[in-house]
Amino acid sequence: MSPQLPPVAPAVTAELVAALSPRLRKRLDSGIAKLADRPVVRDGAVVRIAVDDDTDLELHAPDGAVRGADAVRCGCLLAPDCLHRAAAASLAPVAEDTDSAAPQDHSAAEEDAAQAPETATPEQRAAVRAVQLATSAVLEAGTDGAGAVLQAELLRAAHTARLAGLHRAAATAVSVVTALRAARAGDPAYHLTDLAAGLYDVLSVAHRLPSASGGELTALRGSARQPYRPDGSLRLYGLFSEPVLTASGYAGAVTWTADAEGRLYQVSAVAPGGAGRAVGAADRTVRIGDTALTHRELARAGLAVSGATVSPTGRLGAGAGVRAVRAPGVGWHEEPVARLWAEPVPDQIARALAGGRDLLFLDVTLTGTAAEAAGDCLLADCSGVPLRLTAAHDDPALPHRDNLRLLSAARGTRLRVVARLTPAPHPRAQLLAAEHPTRADTRLDIGLDRLQGADLPTTAAAPSGSVPVPVPASASASDEAPIHLLRRRVHQTVSGGRPVLALPGDTRADARHLRRSGLTTAAELLTDLHSAAADRAHDVFGRLRPTGPDRFARAWLAAAHYTSELDRTLCLAAWTP
Repeated sequence: MSPQLPPVAPAVTAELVAALSPRLRKRLDSGIAKLADRPVVRDGAVVRIAVDDDTDLELHAPDGAVRGADAVRCGCLLAPDCLHRAAAASLAPVAEDTDSAAPQDHSAAEEDAAQAPETATPEQRAAVRAVQLATSAVLEAGTDGAGAVLQAELLRAAHTARLAGLHRAAATAVSVVTALRAARAGDPAYHLTDLAAGLYDVLSVAHRLPSASGGELTALRGSARQPYRPDGSLRLYGLFSEPVLTASGYAGAVTWTADAEGRLYQVSAVAPGGAGRAVGAADRTVRIGDTALTHRELARAGLAVSGATVSPTGRLGAGAGVRAVRAPGVGWHEEPVARLWAEPVPDQIARALAGGRDLLFLDVTLTGTAAEAAGDCLLADCSGVPLRLTAAHDDPALPHRDNLRLLSAARGTRLRVVARLTPAPHPRAQLLAAEHPTRADTRLDIGLDRLQGADLPTTAAAPSGSVPVPVPASASASDEAPIHLLRRRVHQTVSGGRPVLALPGDTRADARHLRRSGLTTAAELLTDLHSAAADRAHDVFGRLRPTGPDRFARAWLAAAHYTSELDRTLCLAAWTP
């Protein structure tokens, strides 16, 4: 996916792909690959792709994104019915909905909720069924088979869902397409678990919504706009900043602050862009009131805000009535922010797993490093719990991995850190910020500040590579838990599709292993998943008949739900000393 192309609205991509002839649809994926290698030039709001030496294709994005099919123009002889327009739209990042980020006052949000029907409307049922069918087709094909045509069908269904007021299903479906494109392009930022989680959420919403009512239905619908609530005057203390770099083509920075009660607030600056924008965003001025603070400065200072407006997730609004001035900050060991680290770790984990904030405030002792398939991770002891701290981003323009590598040399150093929970059967989190290993009065934003060898304790030497260390016993036991036999099949389906599970083979040994371990339900789910994958009938000529879309998707959803809930339980247990 080219970061130079402007984001394209889901409906535009769906429209352009649907207009292709059957012959051109078969050539779409190869057309995208060819277009990805062509030169790209930006001229203001217009991006030009040189299709060949004599032909240009233009994407017009006056507001930063392509919002209409007529904004994609090609100069070839077959235009507008050519392959190039659909290929360009499929290659570009998926644009966010224009109304998804628009502020909404609290009274408007309450009015919307009051006017919402108690049960799903026929239009919503039809829209969520379309999302379900398109997602099931992607699941059956796997990442290797889910090309641009299947992606466009899912984008079309997402657009229909958004128009029907199903904003959660629409947004998650778009995120699935983004992850699919990253997987097929070999993007190092792609993670199979993220795509599996997206597919699970879409299918779960589609399964539950038709029969839901009341609060459950409201949650399943989601919200199109962030309702900003007036919050009076706030005295905030900076905690840290982190870069934002998404696969959908957005980048920037978010600075986290806390008030005297320990409530967290975010100040964000995110816009279309790539790694360069993420690196530089921390030195841009905070867009709240008349303050001249940069994000990097705010992370270490404070802010006094009057007329504040805040979203349900804690994001501060920047409306005309908001006033803000710089105020003194405090250290992590000083009140009021020190109370964030005083909360028991198991309580922080339980809140995160229940859908609350996923930031963890931990006191750790560094113990070394370990090599993993995704790269080295930093090992630490957290009150007797062996913890793995990983990089939040793999992009080489960001210093996450370099900082983790250097910190691994500071074995025995005790640090106060901020991390983001990664649900797993063993204690695991992404390291976001930390105290400096040698300067107690200095904080490090792991994704923005670069450590040097001179910053390490004098007894430590900068490592030249990963140092093998024994895997902690608790992590080893969790990794070998037999639930991995079911989880592996769930993930194999995402990558290889239904055909992988339909291959001949004896799955009874895995089912017996699960039963002997007391995981009878897991054994039944595994057996049903393989049975659904292999359930293909033949016609009188021996040809495979088309499969129904529901049974296999339901079997996979059940298996994914079971492993997700069990992983939550194992995660909470692993963090308890």
